Amino acid sequence: MKPSPFFRTSARLLLALSLAFTAAACSDDDDDNTPDSGTNTDAGTNTDAGTDAGTTTPPMYAFVAQVSVEGNSQSYVILTETLDPATPLSTANATQINGRALGSGITKSGAIFVSSSAGATVTRYNLTASNTLEKAGEVTFAGKGVTSIGEYQNQFQFVSETKAYYFDGRNSQVIIWNPKDMTLTNSISLPDMTVTGSSTTFASNPIRVGTKVLMPLGWRAGAAVTKKAGIIVVDTANDSAVVVTDERCGYVRDGIVGTDNQVYLATEAYGAAEKRVSGTNSSVPTPCLLKFDPATNKYDTNFFKDLSTLTNGGATGSLLAGPNGTGYLRVLDETVYPVAADTVARTLASAVAWKWWKIDPAAGTNATLVDTLPASTGSSFLYEMNGRTVFSEFTNNSGTTNYRELTDLSGNLVATHQGLSFSFLQLR
Repeated sequence: MKPSPFFRTSARLLLALSLAFTAAACSDDDDDNTPDSGTNTDAGTNTDAGTDAGTTTPPMYAFVAQVSVEGNSQSYVILTETLDPATPLSTANATQINGRALGSGITKSGAIFVSSSAGATVTRYNLTASNTLEKAGEVTFAGKGVTSIGEYQNQFQFVSETKAYYFDGRNSQVIIWNPKDMTLTNSISLPDMTVTGSSTTFASNPIRVGTKVLMPLGWRAGAAVTKKAGIIVVDTANDSAVVVTDERCGYVRDGIVGTDNQVYLATEAYGAAEKRVSGTNSSVPTPCLLKFDPATNKYDTNFFKDLSTLTNGGATGSLLAGPNGTGYLRVLDETVYPVAADTVARTLASAVAWKWWKIDPAAGTNATLVDTLPASTGSSFLYEMNGRTVFSEFTNNSGTTNYRELTDLSGNLVATHQGLSFSFLQLR
């Protein structure tokens, strides 16, 4: 089954955000402020920069930055037409949002949907002719038991201008809503999302195949990775959904569609970091690569690979989409960040010490180092900017977010701003 062209950011460019924090029960939406990983996913209409009387209209980018003010989270939606790596983006004229905000939507559609950890409301903002944001409606998920939307951008999946999904970990459900009318449509209860004693975390890069949205799941019991893999499969044609699980490894939250049209799923960097600092503790699941058939909704029970065996024994986690069915694994460079007896997994996963290794999982060959890319945080978000892919990294004790070029494998700095960024959207 080949990825549908309707879903533009399918397996090859299904890029950015879902990170994990030390979570509240059955959710991955607390305000820990420690980045894990995630990816921007946009679908639907994709228009190029328009023209006005023969003059090319410049693109418009929306960055959502979170800062801490006296211990409280405050967010800013920053608009800019230009990307200048030498000049940090400013929050001076940005739209201020209480709590940890997320901005999501369909790329280049002129609208951004802003939610926050401060409540259950999603607000639509339209880009005006004067390059400002104007409120254009609200919808609340409170009637579905939602009290806070403090999670990650890719838990919002847009099928079209009139249909979107929100993956709700706390209430084990998928909410269906209309982004055009800003109305709540329905919800799908998925009790199998819940694992007793563990918190639920979502994929950094949900996958689009045909009419299906595939959302990998991971679970943690406190800081400990639960030995269980899962994936939610939503068929957008009829709004049906199912949770499919596998017991061979854990925290399998990243995936791509390979050149054989099979979905390959990998343990995220945090799971690799925990395995690395656990020493000989056999109860910590081995970071793994699994194969999933999107046509049958089944795991390949004969396919299992220890990720470290693909990268010369290095601590390996996360599988991010590359071109033409290939992907990138993240591998810890211990010459950059040595692991000590007291190293904490969360700190290790967030260290600027994870190298990029390219892999073609369908080919069955080992990964190879991409030596032109600098080491960065294991928790990287991937975004599309004008048809090119950039990755984010968190520096200065997570006080600054940088965006670096991935498409040309240079790692050149594209943009930077103060605070953490969990979402980005190109509005025009």
